Amino acid sequence: MPAQTNADAAPQAGRSQAGSPSDAAPQAGAPCTAASSQAGVASTAASPQALGAPLRIAFLGPFGTFTEQAVRQVASPDAELLPMTSAPQALAAVRNGQADRAVVPIENSIEGGVNATLDALAHGQPLVIVGEMHVSVVFQLAVRPGTTPEQVRRIGTHPHAWAQCRGWVESTFPGAVHVPATSTAAAAQLLSQGEAGFDAALCNAVSVSSYGLQALYQDVADNPGAVTRFVLVSRPGSLPAPTGADKTTIQVALPVNESGALLTMLEQFAVRGVDLSRIESRPSGDGLGNYEFSIDIVGHVSEERVQAALVGLHRHSPWVRFMGSYPRIDGVANVPAVGTSDEAFRSARNWVEGLLAGRADIGRREI
Repeated sequence: MPAQTNADAAPQAGRSQAGSPSDAAPQAGAPCTAASSQAGVASTAASPQALGAPLRIAFLGPFGTFTEQAVRQVASPDAELLPMTSAPQALAAVRNGQADRAVVPIENSIEGGVNATLDALAHGQPLVIVGEMHVSVVFQLAVRPGTTPEQVRRIGTHPHAWAQCRGWVESTFPGAVHVPATSTAAAAQLLSQGEAGFDAALCNAVSVSSYGLQALYQDVADNPGAVTRFVLVSRPGSLPAPTGADKTTIQVALPVNESGALLTMLEQFAVRGVDLSRIESRPSGDGLGNYEFSIDIVGHVSEERVQAALVGLHRHSPWVRFMGSYPRIDGVANVPAVGTSDEAFRSARNWVEGLLAGRADIGRREI
């Protein structure tokens, strides 16, 4: 039976202080001792600039989730944190004015895109991404005090967490059953209340400590080093200024039953020297075989080549949604290929304008 959670039943108040717990690095899949059960989750990169205070920030709760760790990278000390039971609910809180911002998971290095977030961003009242955060994902297998490994038959956790630990679970607890929860912390919370319907929870160390549980194993994962990417979302407004190391996120629908439609879409980027850091298909919901593409573009919408690609998409695609331009957390610079810099586009445009004005020349491009 899928687990349910009450996001308000948390060990912390709704208004909390910024900061994150420290990390430990025990061996993967090793049994825990009491002294080693305090491992936390850390950002894999420098924290983004803190948001102006005070803001109401909705996030996938309850307190103790990996999402909370991402929130604390950007939340000011007096920000009001609003735990929600799902990513779509957190985004809805921004749409309806209950929150000023939302922090939600969008991509994992093992499982790929978080479909609930991608679909909620792409449909409904427009929202824009204004920042991103990375969090290292380290799981522990938590139980109520006194539970032995032999008693573990049902394990509660979020489906993405289960997918990242399935192999380890099958080898360590053959035949164990997954019980879905709305988040890893929600599973820990329910387990601590004794009404979960499962014997153990896969969660992070913060949840183990916060909900009074005991960690049987820590550093549990099929692929050590997994990272989840989170995004900071707001209502549309002024875009973050370009930094030279930016991303732009869009969703594009393809024409139905049109030969070469996917190639035409990709050509809008290729011919203008625009790189993509992520592309994945999502069903449109309008019937079998109808798909949209969620795409992360390397570059800012203020850049000429990105604008040109968006113009091309708008001409060829029946539907394009812009979901923000924002700084990359990894700081990797956007280096345009030869002939695709802003100056190259402006020079070419000036040449055409000269032709219209009667100034004929051969249009030589300076290398």
